[in-house]
Amino acid sequence: MDTCIIKSPLGFTKITGDNMGISSVTVLNSEEIISETIPETLQDCVTQLKEYFEGSRTTFNLKLSPKGTDFQKSVWTLLQQIPFGKSISYLELSKQLGDPKAIRAVANANGKNPLWIIVPCHRVIGTDGSLTGYAGGLYRKQWLLEHESPNKQQNLFLSS
Repeated sequence: MDTCIIKSPLGFTKITGDNMGISSVTVLNSEEIISETIPETLQDCVTQLKEYFEGSRTTFNLKLSPKGTDFQKSVWTLLQQIPFGKSISYLELSKQLGDPKAIRAVANANGKNPLWIIVPCHRVIGTDGSLTGYAGGLYRKQWLLEHESPNKQQNLFLSS
């Protein structure tokens, strides 16, 4: 399994994968040594994440190979269908899977998503619009949603 560490606006990011695809993209809560060389199998992922953070990419085109149960994979597949700049509630996601009562299982699968940003679990919010749990921290979820918002928040205090 190939691994690299890159720096993103939200912290150090660990990417793992091989010829079968990207298996995980994880934001870390500690400082790490940035990889000097990026394995060939991970180069597209690094490039596409950089483009996403620069604002020039709204969808990812990567071969993915996450590890999970069939149910988790079905949730992760649905997450990839949430359009850039949009959000959906856990209840709506459960309904799309055909079982509104599976809301806790859907939330649990969402929380176990191994492909940070690429499988956009940050686009799932509470029915009331609240930013409910996020494995990477709610401040990161808020940052990602604002980054993707078609109505960017203007900074009132311009630095000179």
